[in-house]
Amino acid sequence: MKVVLTQDVKSQGKKGQLIDVSDGYARNFLLPRKLAVIADNKALNEIKGREESEKHRAEVELAAAKDAAAKLESIMLMFKGRVGADGFMLGSVTSKDIAEQLKATADITVDKRKIQLASPIKAFGKTVVDVKLHADVIGKITVVVTEEK
Repeated sequence: MKVVLTQDVKSQGKKGQLIDVSDGYARNFLLPRKLAVIADNKALNEIKGREESEKHRAEVELAAAKDAAAKLESIMLMFKGRVGADGFMLGSVTSKDIAEQLKATADITVDKRKIQLASPIKAFGKTVVDVKLHADVIGKITVVVTEEK
């Protein structure tokens, strides 16, 4: 018998999944406990609609990520750092600093965890930083650190 699960069932499947089980298991266990419903046209159409909406949402997210990546390509963030006695930079520029500056200057909100820095920037000069916007989309921001006069 084909049923649609209304909750996760161990060793059978996840919620919303269409599975084929024996008639007795469905009638005596799944249906009385409201863990599943019989897979009729209504249930199948509901699954199909849910899959289509999920697919559409994923496409919209991907398009938004690509647009954001295109915007990020043209952005150059400027930071000023103090110079120590030995000529090296005091302090550093972290992913949190980059996220805050990006929000303040370009009004683009990016989670600091999505900014991929191996370590904080501790040198003067120009650095290209990757921002993971989506599983398939990585944007790039140019960060320039100059000496504070």
